[in-house]
Amino acid sequence: MQKTDSLKEALTGTQTPTALAAASTAASTTSSPTLTLARLAVDAAADKKAENILLLDLRELSMVADYFVICSGSNDRQLRAIAGGIEDRLRDEQKARPHHVEGSDVGGWMLMDYGDLIVHIFAPSHRAHYNLEALWAKAPVLLRMQ
Repeated sequence: MQKTDSLKEALTGTQTPTALAAASTAASTTSSPTLTLARLAVDAAADKKAENILLLDLRELSMVADYFVICSGSNDRQLRAIAGGIEDRLRDEQKARPHHVEGSDVGGWMLMDYGDLIVHIFAPSHRAHYNLEALWAKAPVLLRMQ
């Protein structure tokens, strides 16, 4: 059975739980332009020494975005560097620009909206306060970097 057939069956509920899990895995490993952006954002954040980087797959849980990248920086300067690094990498490699940027480095959090990709950059105290990991606990974790 081809991947598209098993995904179609998974979505229509005509497969066993084991086959459904296999189809879900096949679908999640299929690369998309948005997943490529998310991976580039993760790489750029890591290059700027972001901490606790998390890539969540929200495709089955939200209509707002397909993926969240969540990371932390230890001070205002690092938050600014992480955001700048992500913006530069996505623009240079994929010609992508954020539709909107919210927050500021001095406010302890930043949000970069790339449409189906949302990047959250937090100071540790703000990340603990907003606790997006708990809010989106049902989302599959595609990547976790400590």
